[in-house]
Amino acid sequence: MARPKAPVEEFDEHIRCNVRTAFLMTKHALPHLRKTKGNIINLSSLVGAMAQLYGSTYVATKGAVTAFTKALAIDEAAHGVRVNSVSPGNIYTPLWQEAIAAAEDPQKCRADGDAAQLMGRMGTTEEVGKLCLFIAAEATFTTGVDHIISGGAELGYGRKSRT
Repeated sequence: MARPKAPVEEFDEHIRCNVRTAFLMTKHALPHLRKTKGNIINLSSLVGAMAQLYGSTYVATKGAVTAFTKALAIDEAAHGVRVNSVSPGNIYTPLWQEAIAAAEDPQKCRADGDAAQLMGRMGTTEEVGKLCLFIAAEATFTTGVDHIISGGAELGYGRKSRT
């Protein structure tokens, strides 16, 4: 049975949470960042580039964050401000733990989550934080790039048919 389409309210919430916040934070931070030659790191998602079943509203807004990042990098290069994004795949978070706890078979749910990556495990929030730190402090010749941190989830052939 197909999942019902998301209501407009859900889409609006994803727009507010994912796209509008990135825009407003940028708007307010840019005067300072231009003076200090700072940088922006937006949080996107792997699914913004490769999509996900039943995730059309979320996927669309994360794709918008990635596109916003690339366009802003072009605009801000003249001001010495670097703009990049980070796109995590499966990262073990409290939201993942909630899904595991609510699953009919929690062990299988966790195992499926871990198995979705070539590395055989989900990433950690610390690993995502370290990538952001590297981009901010060390990757000084990087702008307009969407940095994927996924344990290889997007590589190779995966099961595509739902049958």
